Amino acid sequence: MDMKIFLITLVLILGVSATVFAQTKQKVNNEKETVLFDVSMTCENCQKRIEKNIAFEKGVTDMKVNLENKTVLIEFKKSQTTVAKLQAAIEKLGYTVKVHEPTKK
Repeated sequence: MDMKIFLITLVLILGVSATVFAQTKQKVNNEKETVLFDVSMTCENCQKRIEKNIAFEKGVTDMKVNLENKTVLIEFKKSQTTVAKLQAAIEKLGYTVKVHEPTKK
């Protein structure tokens, strides 16, 4: 009887430990990064084209396209894509793209 209780307790502890570990590992893999690109877009159709295509790139979680400033702000999961891949995806649409460098005062 004591052995049976011991085995049940051991199985429960291992099950809970595995679940907690899996959730912790998943959170680490979902770290997000944000990048701002300067893009050579000129009209609303350019804006719509970028919004339509880049939103479906792997890892993209949020995006804001500003036609007036000619910028694209993208939030993405670091474990699924990179800044270089996102830049290449916009360039593939036919635009000149560079990572925005903040102005220093």
